Amino acid sequence: MGMIEHHMSVFIHLIADYGESDPAFSEVVHRLTYEDRNVEVQTTEVPPFSTVATGFWIEQLAVHNPAFDDLCVYSNTAPRTEATTPERADRGGQLCYLELDTGVPVVAVDAGYNLSFVKDRIREFRAVDLPSETGQFRSRDSFPQRVVEIANGDTSSLGDARATADIPSTPEQTVCHVDGYGNIKTSMRASTFDPGCETVTVTINAEPREAAVREGVSDVAEGTLALIPGSAGGSDPYEELFFRGGSAAAAFDEPRPGDSIDIQPL
Repeated sequence: MGMIEHHMSVFIHLIADYGESDPAFSEVVHRLTYEDRNVEVQTTEVPPFSTVATGFWIEQLAVHNPAFDDLCVYSNTAPRTEATTPERADRGGQLCYLELDTGVPVVAVDAGYNLSFVKDRIREFRAVDLPSETGQFRSRDSFPQRVVEIANGDTSSLGDARATADIPSTPEQTVCHVDGYGNIKTSMRASTFDPGCETVTVTINAEPREAAVREGVSDVAEGTLALIPGSAGGSDPYEELFFRGGSAAAAFDEPRPGDSIDIQPL
């Protein structure tokens, strides 16, 4: 009958900036499952054009979450701009393949900071040769075929090797994610964050706020804004702004990924 022989399913985690409840997520999931009926897809939304948030979640999901054998991370955050700094995106960017030292394959557009957070974990970095373009919605019309092939171990579409040196470094002292509780996850590693005092002034969006420097949530008193090692980043977590009994995001006028953070000791 020409049916595809059954094989073990693969798990694709899709990170994209389509927007909350945007049917674009549904269209891409449909196309991925059309390419392989056994594929399982989970989606994570990031803010529009935010390559900082995309890179942050590629690292968290492909490096610090369990790196099981059938995981493939697929990302399409591709701001179409001619800007070269701070976002390096150029008309959507090249779709690339990365094999990380966790063994997890990542298929992602090389734009802005998308690949920065895993730059030092890359074992193989290649361009992906695409099938014929069929329109501007590349992540639905062109990318899924290659993503599913790669997720199933078929790397015949891989093209030229790329240089990891061309990937920009992770931005310093930057907002990476704001969660549903208003906690602000930053790009500052706990191992290198040492203000030399127990109280600092944190400024985001021109809003200065006094914050305590603490080692964990349990050390933060009610009504206190604090910087603590957060829940993301693995064994060397990223610092997080946490407001006991309130919202850190509200205190700083709702910052977005990519906003800079200034910290001054008190």
